[in-house]
Amino acid sequence: MEYKQIRAVYDETTIRVYQAYSHKIANEALRLGKFGGNFKLTRMTWIKPSFLWMMYRCGWAIKDAGQNRVLAIDIKRSAFDELVRNAVSSHYYKELGITREEWQTQLKNSNIVCQWDPERDIYGNKMEYRSLQIGIRGEASYKYVNNWIVQINDITEYVAELRELKSIDKDLVYAKLPAEKIYPMSNSISLFS
Repeated sequence: MEYKQIRAVYDETTIRVYQAYSHKIANEALRLGKFGGNFKLTRMTWIKPSFLWMMYRCGWAIKDAGQNRVLAIDIKRSAFDELVRNAVSSHYYKELGITREEWQTQLKNSNIVCQWDPERDIYGNKMEYRSLQIGIRGEASYKYVNNWIVQINDITEYVAELRELKSIDKDLVYAKLPAEKIYPMSNSISLFS
């Protein structure tokens, strides 16, 4: 297995990302089919293709009141590819081929940031490989909300079911996880060494 991979639920036209929000933001998004006035376009928001990384981040929807509703958001694959292609790495690496100062300028001016975090198992333990999350703000957030979202589903009850099963039958939890596959990376998409 490669150290850095995008694993996700996807089909020919969409890819699923996950986000966790308060009841107020989630209810509005489900009603509108997109994020509404309670969603702040100016704030950096992070989308995560990995279900288990989202579970780690939101504590299986019980971490805090601001992340107790988990949404599965299907966005256009062309939009996701655009995000990955135009993202600036959240960490500096010599392999980026630019100076630290150039990277800092790019990071400051970018509306799209990516970072690779250790993937997690169902108990939150770090795994040997990393999963991608993408931070968006400004124009990228506007496009995300108004042009790129195809469908939003509330999966909070599903998350609660899996959370309860963790202490009873871990094999059943793994069997019920979303069927994520390695996302195909085209030549025009960088994995940000």
